[in-house]
Amino acid sequence: MDRQLLLRQIRELIELDRGFGVEFVMRRSVAVPTTALPATALRPPVPPAPRAPVPSPVAPPAPSPVVQPAATPAILADPHGVRVATPVERSATTVAASAVPAADVPAVPGAGAMAETILGAIARAIAACTACGLCTTRRSTVPGEGAARPALVFIGEGPGAEEDAQGRPFVGPAGQLLDKMIIAMGLARQEVFITNVVKCRPPGNRNPEPTEVLACSGFLEQQLASLAPQVICTLGNVPLRALFGAEQPGITRSHGQILTWRGITVIPTFHPSYLLRNEQAKKPAWEDLQVVLKSLGRTAPRRGAAT
Repeated sequence: MDRQLLLRQIRELIELDRGFGVEFVMRRSVAVPTTALPATALRPPVPPAPRAPVPSPVAPPAPSPVVQPAATPAILADPHGVRVATPVERSATTVAASAVPAADVPAVPGAGAMAETILGAIARAIAACTACGLCTTRRSTVPGEGAARPALVFIGEGPGAEEDAQGRPFVGPAGQLLDKMIIAMGLARQEVFITNVVKCRPPGNRNPEPTEVLACSGFLEQQLASLAPQVICTLGNVPLRALFGAEQPGITRSHGQILTWRGITVIPTFHPSYLLRNEQAKKPAWEDLQVVLKSLGRTAPRRGAAT
């Protein structure tokens, strides 16, 4: 091969390598080729493909906090009242539903249905009660009746003869007058709840003894806790002092006053049986009921006079 041709090829190779930024160094041990270099030797080297970046390790998501299920009290009855037993855990389905937005939760039975269940349990406990001597003379127990979630609760002293016979509160002459009082207020009997301090008739319609009131106090307190009324209207001395103690002034001084019992407004008035014997007390009793209506945010319909 012509020496000039070989040198020219070497120079071209050097220039190509310098063009790619690679310095061409010929080792002394490498012999100068005596033949023409193949065409592929003149191609620039192909740079290696860039390696894909290795993603940094991602920490696993933190475990969701364990939600302790809420509890629903189980009602247990005993001869002395209705106790709240150890809470019963809700089902997993109910717990899961608590994480759903409120707008997506379907309607469920309200507090009224639960109150009816609780009131039914209390009534069964009253029927089985033997905590005082009244259980030996009664014909029926009279737990009370009315709306399960009323705004207004009336509390009397104890059942009379008609109530003992029927198992319903205020169905005798005093009850008929109470019905007229409720209607004059613009309400209906089924809108309120009517009960008594003691749930069995005291013999001869006497006032219940303190021990009898104490024996029944658990039932009344559980009823009021379930009913959660806005206002309680006590009828006569017995329910007034059953709630506030013997030191509370009597009904003559306390009627029409706005009292508070465990966060509930209490307005005392005269017992309907007293009004049947004392016509002059009807006017102040009607004024007391107007205080009740005002506390409920209502006014009496225009009917002229009270009962």
